[in-house]
Amino acid sequence: MGPRKVKAIENVWIPMPDGVRIAARLWLPEDAEQNPVPAIMEYIPYRKRDGTRLRDESDGGHAYYASYGYACIRPDIRGSGDSEGRVLDEYVRQEQDDGVEIIAWLAKQPWCTGKVGMFGKSWSGFNSLQIAARHPEALKCIIAHCSADDRYTDDAHYMGGCIIQDMFIWGSMLTTYELQPPDPAIVGPRWRENWLDRLDKLDFYMADWLTHQHRDAFWKQGSVDENYSDIKCAVYAVGGWVDSYNCAVPRLLANLKGPRKGLIGPWGHNYPSLSAIGPSIDWFTEALRWWDHWLKDVDTGIMDEPMYRVWMQTEEAKLGMRQVAGRWVAEEAWPSPRIKPRTLYLTDGGIENTAAAEVSRVLAPLQTVGVTAPSWCPFEMDVELPADQRIDDARSLTFDSNRLTEDLEIMGAPVVTLDLAVDKPVAFLAVRLNEVAPDGESTRVTYAVLNLTHRDSDEFPAPLVPGARYRVRVQLRDRAHVVKAGNRLRVAISTTHWPMILPSPEAVTLMLYAGASTLELPVRPPRPDDANLHPFGEPFVPESSGSTPLRSSGLPALQRKVHTWDVAAKKLTITSSTPLAMTKLNAIGTETGTAYRELLEISDNDPTSVRIEYDWAIAYKRDDWNVEVKSALRFGLTKDDFLLRMELEALEHEKRVYARAWERKIPRRWV
Repeated sequence: MGPRKVKAIENVWIPMPDGVRIAARLWLPEDAEQNPVPAIMEYIPYRKRDGTRLRDESDGGHAYYASYGYACIRPDIRGSGDSEGRVLDEYVRQEQDDGVEIIAWLAKQPWCTGKVGMFGKSWSGFNSLQIAARHPEALKCIIAHCSADDRYTDDAHYMGGCIIQDMFIWGSMLTTYELQPPDPAIVGPRWRENWLDRLDKLDFYMADWLTHQHRDAFWKQGSVDENYSDIKCAVYAVGGWVDSYNCAVPRLLANLKGPRKGLIGPWGHNYPSLSAIGPSIDWFTEALRWWDHWLKDVDTGIMDEPMYRVWMQTEEAKLGMRQVAGRWVAEEAWPSPRIKPRTLYLTDGGIENTAAAEVSRVLAPLQTVGVTAPSWCPFEMDVELPADQRIDDARSLTFDSNRLTEDLEIMGAPVVTLDLAVDKPVAFLAVRLNEVAPDGESTRVTYAVLNLTHRDSDEFPAPLVPGARYRVRVQLRDRAHVVKAGNRLRVAISTTHWPMILPSPEAVTLMLYAGASTLELPVRPPRPDDANLHPFGEPFVPESSGSTPLRSSGLPALQRKVHTWDVAAKKLTITSSTPLAMTKLNAIGTETGTAYRELLEISDNDPTSVRIEYDWAIAYKRDDWNVEVKSALRFGLTKDDFLLRMELEALEHEKRVYARAWERKIPRRWV
């Protein structure tokens, strides 16, 4: 901890213009009223009182930053946690309006210098960018971790115009979070009345997400790429190669006009100081260099360093891995004029340096291709990281290079351009770029999925003409990777990628025209100055007030995921679960726990056989306060419709006080 003593204020009420009060937890240097400090805000709906309490104290860094002379505040978004009002969905205009008001309130406090920063991971990274685009006067800088500039293309809903399965785990999780009551210790005896009112006003978010299947106004709201120039303050964009949001970092660097920096490490959906995939770094010192520069006018040297710094990987994170080999590299600007495209050709003989005679290759449909890389956003690292790709490669169209005679370093987004035809009006592509070792092991380097009806536009998709020939450009996800000498490159192409994306309405047969199809690689030459980059320190995480497990939950969910293959039915079923296990938060005496069950199912010969189930339960106990909320999501589909049902239940002292069910039949629109 730093030199200044810190006091933590359990709750402060921040008034909004319409009379609603936002609840926030606050950390201040003890002498802040005599010696005012800048403020830093993290703004999320995940319950500052109990849900993120320990995280806020430790890897969130609030108390730590306060000890170095900052006022740190953690508001609950309107309608969540202890805040009043109604939650409307993720990233709505009301959320941004409230954020602007909170910043103005912070700037006027006697303990604040009038300068404010925002930061956060995922949701709070998104709204840091969104509120920055509203350019409130006091907001001078932000740090956005694991977040995106486009709500349609790069969030837990759609990817390449395909529906990603994370929509259902995230949607069911978020709905269950929003069922939870405010804490009586904060809001007083009206907590039950507020809770029941919150339940009555809750919307079925997933139905809205599924209804807006194209990039319409629903998704454009809150997508800062609609007008990057709206963001005036300094932006530090941070991501991880394992995380699903990393492509936004280079896009922000390329399109923002103000001061900006980008950092991508080998990490997952977490802060750089404690990712399960390392090497991790001393992120807190790096963040303080940023805050001190922009909020205290201290020349820390951070803006003299290269704009874009990444972990150049000589291997990719995969099942069971804890450390990823590589080195830190940097570019002074992005896009970098040093990085040049190299075009290779997908021919009947493999990946070659020159075009060749055209040869058609046909791929018959199988719905379970994709199981070696099941997750769009791998939270549970061990079971969700990509495994050896050979199982999927064997059921895809593949193109291999000769063994490389020297290392090949790429940095940026590879592009695959394909000449193809399909036999259905709606068809999907999954394209993977793999590195194949001499023993045959196939490692995924990067990938992309594309709904071919979105080949020209996410806003105005157009069906395909069966049998017609198309030339389609597929931009793969950004990567920094060294393909080692002696290994081969492989491009693998399929029409399915289960369970990451939902299948097309009908099974698709693909005809690919080898010879003219291409692979373009962003080749990076050596940069001697990489050896002189500012070093990161060793990772550490500040201590929290701690918790006490009350009973064992058995094996955690990440060790209980099971794949079952029904040979006769050619059906794959994936299940995982974790029972309810209560933990006591030491500082406030609240006992809390979460239970979870997942089921994903599909048959290899039938894209309409999809079955998705998610069950959640979250409980809270303290003295006479004893509540539990439950949800059950059931999803299926036909050729023409999505079938969605969700049941909700709220209990007090194990007796039901509220129940509700939603059921929707949503037409498919070229997806």
